[in-house]
Amino acid sequence: MKNKILTILFIISLTFLAITVSIGLPIYFRFFYYLHINALDLPNSTGYDYQTIKCAFDEMMNYLTLPGVPFSTGDLAFSPSGASHFADCKKLFNLNLIVLIISFVITLTLIILERKKVFSFYKFFNKKPCFFSGIINLVLPLTIGAVASINFNKAFTIFHKIFFPGKDNWQFSPYKDEIIKVLPQEFFMNSAILIGAGLVIISIIFIILGVKKNRKTKNPIDKT
Repeated sequence: MKNKILTILFIISLTFLAITVSIGLPIYFRFFYYLHINALDLPNSTGYDYQTIKCAFDEMMNYLTLPGVPFSTGDLAFSPSGASHFADCKKLFNLNLIVLIISFVITLTLIILERKKVFSFYKFFNKKPCFFSGIINLVLPLTIGAVASINFNKAFTIFHKIFFPGKDNWQFSPYKDEIIKVLPQEFFMNSAILIGAGLVIISIIFIILGVKKNRKTKNPIDKT
């Protein structure tokens, strides 16, 4: 029995799953940041050695991604204002993880139920549900990317004003919050590119799967 409501729920959950997985790429794959340390010549530009920079980043990310870990930036100094901003960031990281887990559970559950013939996905315009999730997720990074490419600095500021309304603690002083010295704008820009690229790749896969027709083996008796 085809079910439109569950199909729409599947599209929504698949869309959020793709978004949160893509956002998680620069968060959980720390090697991506490690590549920037030498590529951006951070030891020479900041005066900190490789291990100090890596340790500061790792301790910061441990706080952001692991429960019960106190905030630290290794040997680099930080201010109460800077620490409060990372506390705000931790809430967003946790939210992304929660949405990722929930959307994964919903998506997997619906796939299992559909495979067990409890219900069937409805094909809007003769397309599979993943097609529409792919279209939505393809438009999103292309639109944001087009805006950010015009003026990344302004887009970066707008992003912080949206997600940290009424706060200015994200405007770090390199003298009070030394961690900002090893988090150059190029890293954030490349992280945004990684998220967008991941979302585009996932979207293309969804679209291909959405338009691909199922191969059915014909019974020789049915041949005419």
